[in-house]
Amino acid sequence: MYFTPAMQHNSFILASLLWLVAFTATAQKQVFNDAFTDSLTSAQTRKELNDLSASDYLKQTFSKGNHSINYRLLLPAKNRNQKKYPLIITFHNSTRIGTDNEKQLEPLARIWLRPDMRRKYQAFVIAPQFQTRSSNYYPDSVQHCLISKPSEDVHLLLDLVREVKNKYPQIDTDRIYLVGYSMGASTAQNLMNIAPETFAAMVSIAAVPDFGNTEGISQKPIWLIHGRQDYENPYEGSEHLYRALKGSHNLLFTTYNKLDHNLITIPLLLTPQIPAWLFSQHQ
Repeated sequence: MYFTPAMQHNSFILASLLWLVAFTATAQKQVFNDAFTDSLTSAQTRKELNDLSASDYLKQTFSKGNHSINYRLLLPAKNRNQKKYPLIITFHNSTRIGTDNEKQLEPLARIWLRPDMRRKYQAFVIAPQFQTRSSNYYPDSVQHCLISKPSEDVHLLLDLVREVKNKYPQIDTDRIYLVGYSMGASTAQNLMNIAPETFAAMVSIAAVPDFGNTEGISQKPIWLIHGRQDYENPYEGSEHLYRALKGSHNLLFTTYNKLDHNLITIPLLLTPQIPAWLFSQHQ
């Protein structure tokens, strides 16, 4: 039986709702998902997000000493002074490296522009753009997999976060979230390992893992997502990290059995899974 893109989209929504019910009733968990995305659904999903106007993402630059980083800043749709809002930092993959302050708005950054998401999940969103790789990968003989190490610019982000928090006191400092895909997911892990006390939760999609501070992040709410068919950032890396964090009561590992590196985000982009999970987490 052939499933149209609309039918596949509805099945993703149903699956996400069932998943949310299941996860809220349990603690640490590994979930296996057989969802499959065809090329038509993938193209239509990306087009729907890429067609959204990004004009509300303000162009900004942060500088410290001889270093600077471009970023886009999205404000809550209804920014009331008396209300507190989460801060989400979303990291791009390696194909979006540059200086134009445009390309980093990949689909994972654009989910926050959807009108339904902006109404229900109001937040500040930072989307930095790196001029070079933000995370570099190395073979590790102890973990027997690739590991990621942060660039110097990743440390600069902590200063950027402090500046934005000072400028916008409406930011809820107990709800600062990290989200990333591919290199961006590795960067999210790098930053969580560097300063776990700063961040309330992390969504990491198809990362090369960072084992630098597993003790420090062991009880942080972390959602690891990976495709079993991913050979670019090998799936085994997330398996190793999941085992290294065993005992965490706030760890979820979702495996998409039939998806590769390029398709892994598609089932997540037009559903409320990521916003709903993040907004349920706090320090």
